[in-house]
Amino acid sequence: MYDLTGFQRDLLYVTAGLDEPHGLAIKEDLEDYYESEIHPGRLYPNLDTIVDKGLIEKGTKDQRTNFYTVTRRGRREIEDRRNWEDQYVEDIL
Repeated sequence: MYDLTGFQRDLLYVTAGLDEPHGLAIKEDLEDYYESEIHPGRLYPNLDTIVDKGLIEKGTKDQRTNFYTVTRRGRREIEDRRNWEDQYVEDIL
């Protein structure tokens, strides 16, 4: 996960927290968090990068809509990241 951008990491986390979200659902959650619009030209290439890295899988709901799920590797990477973060911030929370 060290080679992901912060935005890509946020995409992974949001995908993990939702049940087979489509791109628009991921986009809406991130827009709420970032408090700004996320353009499709930023969203979908970054989702594709995470798919290419094997952290999420892309499926098809219908001819126009894809959905995303976190892979076993993606979940393991999230867990490793959380453990790494905890060693630095656990005592301040």
